[in-house]
Amino acid sequence: MKATALIDLGDHCQLYIITPPKIDIESFAAGFEAVLDRFQPACVQLRLPDASEGEWRLAIERLMPMAQGRDIAFLLSEQAELVAEFDCDGVHVGEGSLTVAAARSIVGPDRSVGVSCGGSRHAAMQAAEASADYVSFGPFFPSPTKPHVTDLTDIEILSIWSEVTTVPSVAIGGVTPDNARSLADAGADFVAMVSGVWS
Repeated sequence: MKATALIDLGDHCQLYIITPPKIDIESFAAGFEAVLDRFQPACVQLRLPDASEGEWRLAIERLMPMAQGRDIAFLLSEQAELVAEFDCDGVHVGEGSLTVAAARSIVGPDRSVGVSCGGSRHAAMQAAEASADYVSFGPFFPSPTKPHVTDLTDIEILSIWSEVTTVPSVAIGGVTPDNARSLADAGADFVAMVSGVWS
């Protein structure tokens, strides 16, 4: 495990960082590099829901070498075609967006495909059966990045999932350095942070 003194995740869980949804790439790049060095995540997901294709491309060109140069996996949210074009490490797809099969057909067999499953074990099982490399559950806590979401996920889903399958799980939603260990102890293989890191 890439241990960090800042966030204690125990022996089996690793940190998964997601970028803020809006960034100014020129000012963000230096801070991004510092965050990677400080928190030592296993992977980072570039998530820019309102960005243009040009903004996506510039962000990938600037940020991916910083991550991959530190042996940190670099994933894109939803942008399977850009994953394949730029040779990123994988794609994360949301609920009701690109299917696992469609994402896999674009990114190929050697890149990761992750799927958001909310609080649904059924959706997670379907994703796992469709060859997803990991599933994410949440939110477990109120999240400043999605303030409209009030239906929180029961932490028990992480324990149940870890007992019935070997497909890794990511816990997401309102995760901070203070509450991350509870999710790791419940069985999460990764905990994902947005504002918990960038703020």
